[in-house]
Amino acid sequence: MTHSKSSEMRTDLAREAVAEISDELLLLLSDVFSLFLKTKNFRWHVTGPHFREYDPMFDEQADQIFATTDVIAERAPTMGASTVRSISDISRHQRLKDNNDKGLAPLRMFEEAHVDNQQLTMFLRQLHEVCQRHHDVATASLIEIWVDETERRAWFLSETLVDLRQLQTK
Repeated sequence: MTHSKSSEMRTDLAREAVAEISDELLLLLSDVFSLFLKTKNFRWHVTGPHFREYDPMFDEQADQIFATTDVIAERAPTMGASTVRSISDISRHQRLKDNNDKGLAPLRMFEEAHVDNQQLTMFLRQLHEVCQRHHDVATASLIEIWVDETERRAWFLSETLVDLRQLQTK
């Protein structure tokens, strides 16, 4: 369990609410770190004639993803719970899959990034439901922003996929 004995002193949320929300935040933070590193990996390894378009897109998305990590990590301690402590802690809790493939084509990178962002949106919506059930409006309002950002990233990736698939058919 990730909550501390002092959780009732930091929030008016019930101990059970803090435990459930902080456990979900741990999973979310692990997924966000995983997606950040995967997005950076794609940026570092993207090749081809459209490199000058794809590299900055992955970089911008990685920066946006990374910007959420600190806010997510601070939310659990705000409620009196704990958060991730290490890379191994992240790997134990992440639900998104790593990609260690060498020589991955841009099409595959964009497909995987798109699916991961869609999956992250689903995880965010699930956590939002948990927060609503426990009346945690602070976490819920943060999640609403992250859902918007994640859906926007998925949209950009989807549009790029349309272009990439058209290029393949020519």
